Amino acid sequence: MAFLTIQILNSLLYASVLFLIAAGLSLIFGVMRIINLAHGSLYAVGAYVTAWLVGRGIALGLPSGWLFLLLPFGALSVALIGIVIEPLLLRPFYRRAEEYQLLVTFGLIQILEDSIRLIWGGTPLSADALMDALPIIHVGGLLYPAYNLVVIGIGVVAALALWVAIYHTKFGVMLRATSQDRRMASALGLNVGLVYVMAFGIGCFMAGLGGAIVVPTQAAVLGMGIDALVIAFVVVVIGGLGSLKGALVGALVVSFVRTAGIQFFPELELAVLYLIAALVLLVRPTGLFGTA
Repeated sequence: MAFLTIQILNSLLYASVLFLIAAGLSLIFGVMRIINLAHGSLYAVGAYVTAWLVGRGIALGLPSGWLFLLLPFGALSVALIGIVIEPLLLRPFYRRAEEYQLLVTFGLIQILEDSIRLIWGGTPLSADALMDALPIIHVGGLLYPAYNLVVIGIGVVAALALWVAIYHTKFGVMLRATSQDRRMASALGLNVGLVYVMAFGIGCFMAGLGGAIVVPTQAAVLGMGIDALVIAFVVVVIGGLGSLKGALVGALVVSFVRTAGIQFFPELELAVLYLIAALVLLVRPTGLFGTA
């Protein structure tokens, strides 16, 4: 029973990070109808900024408790990057074919990856001091890091906050109105450009938050954004691109299947994920909760 509990907690841990990445990707697509291939690289930037800030905090002698306050700054830095990128780089391509959008976001991957290499070099950065600051708890006869429970809690809070913001606030009404009919929303007096900037910024914040909370458990390394993007696309294919509920369900499906795969058949772990995605596309081409 203790082993099963550990596996469930590990699945929820991975699902929390995956949901943050996939929800940001789905939000951007749902509002702006653009597939941001650079989303994974923004996740990596969040991880690197957080690890760097934690390292500077340790060098300055900050208490361990204060280091946790640095986590949001990694996500906020990514949100600021998104707020700059959207009007300057992406907005001119909204009225062009999707191929142009894919090309410009793919180019953004190269820019962000090389920027990471230029600023932080090729050496992995770690923020494991945050994990060490919290105790190890006992689950049955097994040990489990308490920090992982913090990550799960952040994922739950982020999901609830995003749901409330989209479906129970005036800003959420503007987001949904813009996503359904951009011209009508503009005709009714909504500042569509501002809505786009805010939606892209929130989507980038979610990606950066995923990187910020995962870096204490694993080092920030070059290429981590590409790996995250691939799995995030599997999540949104299963759940449905543009659906918040789909991002949550897809993250849970992928994380539980991946945890079981690592434990019982590691050689087929990724193959099983892609097989599930393929089966979902055969039955529902828009995903479980996506719409045409």
